[in-house]
Amino acid sequence: MKFRLNLRFCFLLVVLAISATCQLSKEHRPSILNPGLKMYAYVTSQGDASLVVVDLVGLAVVKRIPVGAGPSGLRAHPTRDEIWGVSTGTGHAWVVDTRRGEIVAQIPVGASPFAVELSPDGSRAYVAASGAGTVVAIDCATRKIVARAHPGRHPWLARAAPDGKLLVVSNRGDDSITLLDAATLAVLATIPVASQPEQIVILPDSSKAFVSAPVAGKLSVVDLRARALLANLPVPGHPGNLVLKPDGGELYVPSPESHGLTIVNTWTNEVADFLLVGSAPSRGSLSSDPNNPILYVTDPVASRLTPLEIRYRKVLPPVSVGQQPGVCRLVPGEELLLVVNEGSGDLAVVRTHSPSLLTLIPIGEHPSDLAIKVF
Repeated sequence: MKFRLNLRFCFLLVVLAISATCQLSKEHRPSILNPGLKMYAYVTSQGDASLVVVDLVGLAVVKRIPVGAGPSGLRAHPTRDEIWGVSTGTGHAWVVDTRRGEIVAQIPVGASPFAVELSPDGSRAYVAASGAGTVVAIDCATRKIVARAHPGRHPWLARAAPDGKLLVVSNRGDDSITLLDAATLAVLATIPVASQPEQIVILPDSSKAFVSAPVAGKLSVVDLRARALLANLPVPGHPGNLVLKPDGGELYVPSPESHGLTIVNTWTNEVADFLLVGSAPSRGSLSSDPNNPILYVTDPVASRLTPLEIRYRKVLPPVSVGQQPGVCRLVPGEELLLVVNEGSGDLAVVRTHSPSLLTLIPIGEHPSDLAIKVF
C-alpha cells in the first residue's frame, strides 16, 4: 500500500513539474512568435572576444562565435537575417548570418571602431573608425566599402538621419559634428558643439540632432537644415545615454552622477523636468505604448532596473537583476526586457507585465552589448 502511494506521489510531482514548465514557457514566449520563428539575443563577451547567441524561447546559450578583440556596437539588420558589429581591437566590422550561426564577412574599416550604423532602408552600413579618423560606407549586399570620408579628429559615432539623406558624425577630438551626404559621404558641414561629443539622436523628421558631451556636462542641439548650433544645454552630471521618445517630443537623459533623469523638451530645446531615479541611473530602454510609455533604466551601482511611467513622471518599484546592469533592450512585442549584467556576467530576462525577474542566463566574463533578432 505504501509503495502504491509513493508511486502516485511521484507521478503527481512529475505532472506538476511538466505543467509548471509548460506554463513558464507560455509566460515568457513572446506572442509575436509564430510556429517556426526563432528569437535570439546576441551578446558581446569581452572576456573571450565572442558573440554569445541566446535562444529566448529555450532561455539558454546555444552558441559562441569568435569575432575578435573588443566586440561592440551591435545592430540587427532590418531586412536581412544578419547581425552586424565591430571588433575595436582588430579594426574590423563583421557580419553574422543568424540562420547559419556563423560569421560570413569581415571588413577592415580602420583602427578603433566602436559601433555600426545601418541606413533606414538597410542598404548600407556606416562605421566611424576613431583611430583612423575615417568613416566608411559599406554596401550590405556585397559587403564592400563603397565610400570613405575624413570628417574630423577621432570620429566617435555615425548616425543616419531617418530620411536616409544625411549622416551625422561626432568628432570627439575637435569638439564638433560633421554632416555627411549619406550616399557619397561628401562633407556638407562641420559644426562646433560642446567639448568631446559622443552620443547622437536625431528627431524623426530629421530636423534636429541632440549630441551628448559627458565631460562638459552639456547637451548640444543642432539644426540639421540650417546646419547651425542652436544651444548647449547644461544638464546635471555627465550625460551619456540618450533615449528619444518615438514621436520625438521628449528626450530622456540618465546620469549616474546626478542620481536621476533629465527630461528635455525637443520642440523648445529646454530642460523640462528632472526625476530622482536611484543611485546611478545609466542606460535606458523605452516602450512604444503611446498612452503610457514605460522607460526602463538600469542602475549599475544598485544592481537593479527601475521602471518609470513617463506620462505621469512616476518612479515604479525597482527590480533586482544582477551585478552592474548596463545595456537593456525590449524584445519585439515588448513582453520581455533583456538586461546585460556586466559584473555578474549574465543576461537578465525580465517580464514587463508587473515587472519581475524571470531568469538569469550565464554569458561569460564582461558582457557589454546586446542585439535581438527574430527570423
